[in-house]
Amino acid sequence: MVLVSAKEMVAKAHEGHYAIPAFNTNNLEWTKCILAAVEKAKSPVIIQTSESAAKYMGGYKMVVDMVRDLHDAMGITVPVALHLDHGSYEGAKACIEVGYTSVMFDGSHFDFAENVEKSKEIIALAHSVGVSVECEVGGIGGTEDGVTSNGELADPKECAEIAALGVDFLAAGIGNIHGKYPANWAGLNFDRLNEINEAVNGKPLVLHGGSGIPFEQTSKAITMGVSKINVNTELQLVFADATRKYIEAGKDIEGKGYDPRKLLKPGCDAIIAKAVELCEAFGSANKA
Repeated sequence: MVLVSAKEMVAKAHEGHYAIPAFNTNNLEWTKCILAAVEKAKSPVIIQTSESAAKYMGGYKMVVDMVRDLHDAMGITVPVALHLDHGSYEGAKACIEVGYTSVMFDGSHFDFAENVEKSKEIIALAHSVGVSVECEVGGIGGTEDGVTSNGELADPKECAEIAALGVDFLAAGIGNIHGKYPANWAGLNFDRLNEINEAVNGKPLVLHGGSGIPFEQTSKAITMGVSKINVNTELQLVFADATRKYIEAGKDIEGKGYDPRKLLKPGCDAIIAKAVELCEAFGSANKA
């Protein structure tokens, strides 16, 4: 089975009132773990990369080849889309060219008129070759690939205008942030989410910064139109914690515990367990 566009899986999630997990990958191990987890959970999945992570892994084509090869070698049977997260205008075009099946164009830092024009161009180009598109309105707090935002709430009217361009799913700022949530975080703004959901007239919405949001809040967001939830930090944290425990226990100096296959295994097992847990929490388990 080949990699697929994210459009159909997200549309099904929207109709079925669950959310597709969109896990960022950072390397070969991460990709293997994500694929193993969703196969175990029988969940469709969006594997995504930021532009900087793709560069770290050797470039967009390297990522496409790696995901495709692992997908086939592991005998994966669930739907898998490969998505560019927070893509620039040039980055989105490059990913469409080399075989990503979904892209995000993040024009939220431009003035709105420019965001609209560039979004329109990327949507037309992507749809001409069967690639799904995500765009963004408002701001997701924190910094992602050099774009910093204070987490501005999206304007429902602007969301409606971008949605009308034919985007497949829309990221809208509702108080969510990238990275760890601070102790004084006010939570998701459900009043604004409700206004946005009504304004976009049934267009699936995307929740960025999904790591660490209490499940009762993600569950409520799903009932209000969120159909894709992005997770990166949460998997990084469980990987780091499990790896730290392995080393602090001295297991890396026992026998051949320094062998990377052994050294990385506790962290990889932790990624798989957390990803399965999130598939179940988002309602996508057994939906493949």
